[in-house]
Amino acid sequence: MGTRWHIRYAAPDDVVAERLYEAIERVFASVISDMSHWAVNSRLSAINRSAPGEWHSISDDFAEVLATSLEVAAASGGAFDPAIGALVERCGYGPVAVDRLPTIDEIAAARASGGWRQLELDRAGCRVRRHGEARLDLSGIAKGHAVDRLSKILTEHGISHQLVEIGGEFVGRGLRPDGDPWWVELETPGGCAAPIRVALHQCAVATSGDYVRGRHTIDPRTGYPVAHALAVSVIHDTAMAADAWATALSVLAPAEMMAMATKRGLAVRALTRREGRVVEWLSPALRAMIDD
Repeated sequence: MGTRWHIRYAAPDDVVAERLYEAIERVFASVISDMSHWAVNSRLSAINRSAPGEWHSISDDFAEVLATSLEVAAASGGAFDPAIGALVERCGYGPVAVDRLPTIDEIAAARASGGWRQLELDRAGCRVRRHGEARLDLSGIAKGHAVDRLSKILTEHGISHQLVEIGGEFVGRGLRPDGDPWWVELETPGGCAAPIRVALHQCAVATSGDYVRGRHTIDPRTGYPVAHALAVSVIHDTAMAADAWATALSVLAPAEMMAMATKRGLAVRALTRREGRVVEWLSPALRAMIDD
């Protein structure tokens, strides 16, 4: 996934670390085999190479990720889109390097060939098909899904007190050995706002923005990278949902983002650029958590 992972846990005496590590490695192998657009032999890559209209069998995990992706795409008005692989690749954020920026016509063509509405998911049958040339890209949700999978593996090994992180996406379960919750500080680039520490007790947090990798988040509705989102953090029940919503909200313009987060009751801290300065916004749901 091009990033690092960390796990902290309080383990029962009968946990064998080597077996746990092997189980963790199997999770990563499974996610990459299913959903990596960098691996040419992944299921996702095979679907992208196939002819439109063909049904493709997928794993239950893949189907769950796609179902959540399509739900967030519909709810966000397309601000989150799991089928913008052509745009991502044309802008140079895919597995193949590009030697120039795309032209206006090339961006328009990539947009026309993609879009989540071209996907049809048979959730019960664990299969998917494309009704056009849309290319899947699950980068905005697969990492969060992997965090949830790792947390589940730990729980299956009898580890109920855990903190799991992949590339800045976290899940916290139970408590630290000293009785404190797992404290995680929301990412605040450059100290542009007061720090906020979150007790991750049976919940997750994900952050999207351009403070690490530059302006790499593409607005599916325009085809151009987002310029206003410095860091948007979302606290949710699962890392998968937090990851997808952090991406969607970072794409939406600040006013749209605030309206969407408020309407859906999402716990959000957003740092956005407005008129040459960074503005912090806390959603009503997050303010309620702080007040409690």
